[in-house]
Amino acid sequence: MRFLVTLFAALLGLLLGNAAMAQPTTACAPGAPCAHPLPVRIVIVTMFEIGADSGDAPGEFQFWKERRHLDMRIPFPQSHHDLYYNPKTKILGMVTGMGSIRSATATLALGLDQRFDLRHAYWLVAGIAGIDPAKASIGSAAWARFLVDGDLAHEIDGREIPKDWSTGYFALHSKGPNDPAPPTGQGEVYEINSGLRDWAFALTKDMVLPDDAKVAAERMRYTEDSMAQRPPFVLKGDQLAAMTFWHGALLTRWAEDWVNRWTGGKGEFVTSAMEETGTYQSILYLDRIGRVDRNRFMVLRAGSNYTRPPPGIGAADYLLRENEGYSGMRAALESLYAVGSRVVDELSDHWDRYEKTVPR
Repeated sequence: MRFLVTLFAALLGLLLGNAAMAQPTTACAPGAPCAHPLPVRIVIVTMFEIGADSGDAPGEFQFWKERRHLDMRIPFPQSHHDLYYNPKTKILGMVTGMGSIRSATATLALGLDQRFDLRHAYWLVAGIAGIDPAKASIGSAAWARFLVDGDLAHEIDGREIPKDWSTGYFALHSKGPNDPAPPTGQGEVYEINSGLRDWAFALTKDMVLPDDAKVAAERMRYTEDSMAQRPPFVLKGDQLAAMTFWHGALLTRWAEDWVNRWTGGKGEFVTSAMEETGTYQSILYLDRIGRVDRNRFMVLRAGSNYTRPPPGIGAADYLLRENEGYSGMRAALESLYAVGSRVVDELSDHWDRYEKTVPR
């Protein structure tokens, strides 16, 4: 009898031990080999948080952490901010830090971290942005197809440019802003999976987005832009990433021309931020070694402020006022979560459909 009890205990221990070994673990050291990585279905990519990760004034990450119950904290010392995970939904949230350098290094660090299985993960960049008042209103959320870099360029101070130049900022290897020759690419433009973008847009285009009296009052100041006066809505629109926080009518015109030039007239400037070209460059590198799937990458940006002032207000005055608190900040954060969640829910609820097949 004692022998049978001992044998049963040994077999039970072996079974429990094997079951434990079969479970994904976060006990692996960051960057070290990991035999049982955590499966990740969706990565929520945000760029900044204000103060704490929950319970105070929200930045881009807070709503996702609180409302998606990303409660498992995973140390991420090789980057800007620790990671948070929901073991039930297998959603991973990250904060890259602001700017293309931090976003690129954070994305690459995550992709190379063997604690995570990202082979079938969808990536959703969800961030606030400046928004062109000719195209949309603050609080509106735009799905991007083209990601255009606004930093790789030549520049001459505007006070020293030739009289027939519209700007002193022009493409590398060109002869100025009036050069009709198509520029040669150095990483200035990326086209992400337009089929996935169109699918996400179709899923969300009819959503009613959050609005309030303060946002509505700010919209009404744009008396010459009917799109700027609309309540927040979902649209398709491309993203210009530049490390400089620029503002004004002249630079908005430059942004429109810059995106048009680099996309061969296929793209349309709608939102201005800092990170996407860096983030996606890392995704491309990781895709080459099979760590991620580049076709599962989405960019959603919501307008927290306009890229130029309303009539009668100087660019400097408006920019300095906005720096004290973006007029559409809260509306943009709510829109990001609402629109992004519609896509996240669809992917999560039908994972058997989307794990192996990317929607179009």
